[in-house]
Amino acid sequence: MMNYLNRMRLLKKPNRLRYFSTISLPDIDIDYYLDTKNIVPIEKNIKSRKGIGDINRVQELYNLYKVTPVSDRKYLSIKENLYEELSKLPNKTHPMVEEYKEEPQVVREINKKIDFGTHKPLEFSEITQHLNLMRTDKLGYTCGNKSYYYIGELAELEEALIKYTISSLLKKNFQLVSVPDILSSNVLRSCGMTINNDRTQIYSLDPVHHGPDLYLSGTAEMSLAGLITESVLSKADLPLKLAAVSRCYRAETSNLVDERGTYRVHQFTKVEMFAVTEPENSDEMLEYLRKTQEDLFSPLGCHMKVLDMPPHDLGAPAYRKYDIEAWMPGRNNYGEISSCSNCTDYQSRRLNIKYVDVDILKYVHTLNGTACAIPRMLISLLETHQDPRGKINIPLILQPFMNGKKYITKNNNVPKLKLIKLRK
Repeated sequence: MMNYLNRMRLLKKPNRLRYFSTISLPDIDIDYYLDTKNIVPIEKNIKSRKGIGDINRVQELYNLYKVTPVSDRKYLSIKENLYEELSKLPNKTHPMVEEYKEEPQVVREINKKIDFGTHKPLEFSEITQHLNLMRTDKLGYTCGNKSYYYIGELAELEEALIKYTISSLLKKNFQLVSVPDILSSNVLRSCGMTINNDRTQIYSLDPVHHGPDLYLSGTAEMSLAGLITESVLSKADLPLKLAAVSRCYRAETSNLVDERGTYRVHQFTKVEMFAVTEPENSDEMLEYLRKTQEDLFSPLGCHMKVLDMPPHDLGAPAYRKYDIEAWMPGRNNYGEISSCSNCTDYQSRRLNIKYVDVDILKYVHTLNGTACAIPRMLISLLETHQDPRGKINIPLILQPFMNGKKYITKNNNVPKLKLIKLRK
């Protein structure tokens, strides 16, 4: 892989928007979104997605903007409102995905379900309690709700998954990057995240104590995108494949029974893939990321299914998205363990990431994919590989990353602790 960082140069922001004069606004594709011929397909796309965005409001503001003199005191606020509404519009949807209804399309299945015979498989929380491998109860004095401690060999298994994943990605010529977990709102919004409203998943830092406009990252995708913000890449550097291990912070909660325990938590470790390509190659790169995920997960022995997701399941930046769901025998249900998305130029236009093609500057396409999200992968692994005799068989592929251990047994090194209430 070429050293792209040495060949990267910063751009001065040009006046790119034909109808706007403020240079800080990103180059949203106004030729498409403001063309009245596209109102119907855009409305259809909004309706089939999550219903966010109003193209009629965009057109209304645009018509008002065109007839408002620059000298008018309302000019700037109209322009800002127009951009705000443009920013809410979702990316286009892949033509094939547009035809899907409510249900995802099953692309393929990985591995067979384990036959436990007469043995009723235990759930992850039951297994870890019996083997003294995790603590989730009575942690309010330390870290609050939706937190956990992995103990002993379960913590070793977490590290083994990370090392195995990174080792595999390095062999595929991904470049490993250590990323920050604190980001500005510009990067988050440009990547398609919603912040500072009732439905946000993002933790914000106290502006008084930590400075304004700082947030905890929910995924390394945003930090990796931020790394190449305001830059021009050489065509020879593409495709660019990056990988990162990071902690991910999510403020989201759930009352669903299927998302109990550590299935949905406020912070976890994840290995993320991020790719940058020429526009004509992003469809192919999405298939490559999906195949990479399948290659990573197949040797772990868990039964999984690969899904091509319908429009209503796509976030605003995604043009197309694959999910992989793993069978969790103790829960008797599937759970999403990864996804990969093609965001086309949604993020690159907002972050100003381009490449040179025969002296012409063009926007790159960005893609992302989960290489390993630890908590849910551990749920599937322990429930799949549990042994009725009270141990967990370690998949062969992970044993070299656990000093050759073949199974996990009860942890007797760290004792179970009991809270003692002190009398005042």
